[in-house]
Amino acid sequence: MDKITDLKGGFTLHNGVKMPYFGLGVWQAKDGEEVINAVKWALNAGYRHIDTAAIYQNEEGVGIGIRESGIPREDIFLVSKVWNTEQGYEATLKAFENSLKRLNTDYLDLYLVHWPVRGKYKETWKALETLYKEKRVRAIGVSNFLRHHLEDLLEDASIIPMVNQMEFHPYLVQQELLDYCIEKGIQYEAWSPLMQGNIFELEVFKSLARKYKKTIAQIVLRWDLQKGVITIPKSSKKERILDNADIFDFSISEEDMIKIDELEKGKRFGPDPDTFDF
Repeated sequence: MDKITDLKGGFTLHNGVKMPYFGLGVWQAKDGEEVINAVKWALNAGYRHIDTAAIYQNEEGVGIGIRESGIPREDIFLVSKVWNTEQGYEATLKAFENSLKRLNTDYLDLYLVHWPVRGKYKETWKALETLYKEKRVRAIGVSNFLRHHLEDLLEDASIIPMVNQMEFHPYLVQQELLDYCIEKGIQYEAWSPLMQGNIFELEVFKSLARKYKKTIAQIVLRWDLQKGVITIPKSSKKERILDNADIFDFSISEEDMIKIDELEKGKRFGPDPDTFDF
C-alpha cells in the first residue's frame, strides 16, 4: 500500500493510475451555488478528488466549481457514475457522453457502474471497457458490488475493475469482501464513512476523540485510510470540508484500529445491493 502522506497523496490503482485517497463526495449537494461552492472550497483547501454521479443531478455545478477554482483540470481526479436506468451497452455510452457534457470536460478520471443491475451490469461493464480502451476515461470500476457480483462480472470481463466503491464504516467493515478486493487488485473505496451521522453517538469514538485530540469524524476518516480504503466524506459546509481533511498529523495505533474493526455488525444505513429496488 502507498504511504499516507498528505491531502494530495493517493493509492496506485492496478493500471498504474494514482487515485487520491481522500476526496469530496457531493451526494445531496444541490446543483448550483451549493455544490459549486463546496467544490471550490475543497479544491482551494488542497483536495484533488471530486466524486459525483449522474443521479446526483449536480454534475453541471461540479464542472462549474472546477473551472471557477482555477485548479488545472489535469490536477483533479474527477469521478462520475452511470445510473441504473441508463445501464446496458449503448445506453451507458450515451450516459457517459451526457455526463461529460454536463461536467464540461472531455474525459473522466474514473467512471463507475453505480449499482449491479441484474441482467444489465455485464453489458454496462463492456461499455466501460470500451471507454477505457478508447482512453476516454483513465480508470473504470464498480460501486456496490458484493463478492458474488464481482465473481460473476469477472467471468466475462477483459479488464478487472480498478475500484469498488462500497458503503463502508465501523458497523459495515465486510472484511471478507475487502480482502477479496485486495486479492484481485481492486481498490476499495468508502461511501457513507460516517454512518450518515450515526457515528457521533458511539461512546468508543467519543473516547478515541479525546485520546487523540481529534474530532470523531477525523478518527473515522483516518481509520479508513489506514485500512487502505479511499474515502470521500460528503459535505457542503466549508468548515466541515476543512475539518474532514485535517487527518494527516496523527495516526491511530494498531490496538485502536482493531478496537474499531471489532464494532462490525453487518449493519447498513444505505440500500442492500442484493435487494435494492432498481
